[in-house]
Amino acid sequence: MEQKLKPENRGFILNEYDVLKKVILCQPQYMTIRDVINETQKHFKDEGIHIELALEQHSEFVNTLKNFGVEVILLPYHKKYPEQVFTRDIGFTLGQTIFVADMASDIRKGEEDVLKQWLEDEEISYYNLLGDQIEGGDVVIDQDTVYVGLSNRTNQQAAEHLQGLLSDFNVRPIPFKAEYLHLDCVFNVVSPEVALIYRPALTDEDIKLFSSRYELIDVSEEEQFTLGTNVLCIGNQRILSLPVNKGVNEQLRKKGFEVVEVDITEIIKSGGSFRCCTLPILRESI
Repeated sequence: MEQKLKPENRGFILNEYDVLKKVILCQPQYMTIRDVINETQKHFKDEGIHIELALEQHSEFVNTLKNFGVEVILLPYHKKYPEQVFTRDIGFTLGQTIFVADMASDIRKGEEDVLKQWLEDEEISYYNLLGDQIEGGDVVIDQDTVYVGLSNRTNQQAAEHLQGLLSDFNVRPIPFKAEYLHLDCVFNVVSPEVALIYRPALTDEDIKLFSSRYELIDVSEEEQFTLGTNVLCIGNQRILSLPVNKGVNEQLRKKGFEVVEVDITEIIKSGGSFRCCTLPILRESI
């Protein structure tokens, strides 16, 4: 299913590190750990989410993006979708196409309809991946290579379908230990030369592949739990990261990155950080 497109509205993404111009977020208004769907939520289930603090932190995150010239679109939130803050998973932009995901978890089914409604209202085209089990947190893009994590949320069939749709890209399936939820919780590309990695979750073959392509910054077990790989690059060697991930931030700075620290630790209790909370639809190279 593809909709008509206005040229001026066309999205465009070829990597994770060009200058971010337009991105979709959603406030955590009804965020709660209703049904435990990942290891992080299991850890924080009894403590729960403090909504006022989560909203305050999310607002600071949005303001930080705007201060760096990023246009932020906020999707409407709904009480029946407690995970809506994690907009990355409901879709992804590849080249000039915005793909809308088919959510694997029952508690998240329907979130994609909110995105589709916004895209249709804005007369922005999209490709609806109906029947494919794939979520945007498992899709990491670097120019003509698309790494697709194989998890409980994304399967081999979806990766093969994506390859069939994308003749100009090489879709590389990346299996990893399912307890880590999405690929971007254990691997993330932050520049043409540098990537973050949590090796224990990945196969030796893929670690070797990543080592041949990038300078790898290793994330510790402790900082993987606080989602050290799940940073957001906004361009110009600038990265949004959590203050608690001191080891990751120090290593990034040593490699010449400007690390902008924003505290969203209340939101990460549900299992996602900066990358999970953002659906980029437009980046520009400099």
